[in-house]
Amino acid sequence: MHKIILFVCIHNSGRSQMAEAFFNQMAQGKAKALSAGTKPSDEVNPVVIEAMKESGIDISNNKPKILTMQMVRQANKMITMGCGADTEGVCPARFIKTEDWALEDPKGKSIDDVRRIRDEIKRRVADLISELDSF
Repeated sequence: MHKIILFVCIHNSGRSQMAEAFFNQMAQGKAKALSAGTKPSDEVNPVVIEAMKESGIDISNNKPKILTMQMVRQANKMITMGCGADTEGVCPARFIKTEDWALEDPKGKSIDDVRRIRDEIKRRVADLISELDSF
């Protein structure tokens, strides 16, 4: 059985989408990532899509998803994407033990800012994959 990592943010339109895509690419089938949001947007942030294409990953067909308790129950590890950085919505860390990556929300940011956030997510995902056996 594969380990499942769940990346969660409020809108599931930026940070968690990038983390899911990087994780699934880097894990090479050894584990699987899902992403979801507590108040999902209608679409993935177009600037995030552009930044990910620059990294060789196309997430243009991804759709933001609502976080469900089934997702939470299936996950071996849940990572929130900057709960402290968001001032609106509901932080899922309030109902389950999580690890929070305090990351800026790419919403409304320039492509340069989104690239910086993307690169930080990629680094953290690589570190997470190296720790897979510990959870």
